[in-house]
Amino acid sequence: MTRKYSVDELREIAHQKDKAQDKKWLHNLEDRKQLESEFHDKKHNDKEDAIANNAVDTYEAVYSNRKYYKAVKACSEYSSNWIKQECKGKIVLDYCCGIGGTAIKAAKAGADLVIGIDISASSVAVARKAAEAEGVADRIVFIVGDAENTGLPDDSIERTVCSGVLHHLDLDHAGPELFRVTAPGGKLLAIEALDYNPAIKLYRMMTPDLRTEWEKAHILSMKDIRNLREYFEVVDIRYWHITAIAAPHLPGFMLPVLNGVDRLLEKIPLVQRLAWMFTFVMHKPAAA
Repeated sequence: MTRKYSVDELREIAHQKDKAQDKKWLHNLEDRKQLESEFHDKKHNDKEDAIANNAVDTYEAVYSNRKYYKAVKACSEYSSNWIKQECKGKIVLDYCCGIGGTAIKAAKAGADLVIGIDISASSVAVARKAAEAEGVADRIVFIVGDAENTGLPDDSIERTVCSGVLHHLDLDHAGPELFRVTAPGGKLLAIEALDYNPAIKLYRMMTPDLRTEWEKAHILSMKDIRNLREYFEVVDIRYWHITAIAAPHLPGFMLPVLNGVDRLLEKIPLVQRLAWMFTFVMHKPAAA
């Protein structure tokens, strides 16, 4: 496939779309987007303050549910392998890049260029420092911007990773924007929480400070998959972590046991929808 833009051309276009220095830009956006930016900026600023004051435990107690993420090893390995297999030699978008972990993985996998976009200036600042530390800053452009209106050219992105981000967005805008920027034949991997398990929904209700109101109300369901099919072919839907989510409360040897149980449960229709997370691949047909 012939690229519409060279790597150098697209790098320059991305730099031009960076809103980091435009102080008025954010205030012209919808309230929900301003709140999203403020929420994540505050998290990073509070973390820096906690580190400076040797109070990291306080930060973790208030802002992080990361203890549960020890359970996501299987899903994390799958997404990491997808990036290694799909991103080499490609122009990659880390969509709502946060602190840049996915972009760095893609660059290390041999991507020709990675563009990371996020509405949080603090997140992007952390991402840039991380890319420098990992020695891949020359192949990544991080920009502050609106993921629902990226400003990137049509048909310019060959691979995209959406890691836990689609529920932060209005899919009526994000779906067509992703389709617009994706090159014919391009692929997107989405890793998302799933909105069916009643115990997990109760936990979200009991931890309101960990999420914005928009995020809590827009955890993905199969209705969203149907809507995304208006733009893309959606394939390879996989379900992850039904019982393993209990691992933080059990002895360490139980995680492999629970992962084995989950491998069976994740294949059973309807039961699989009790999964904490699911992944799916979106494909833009070459003839589109």
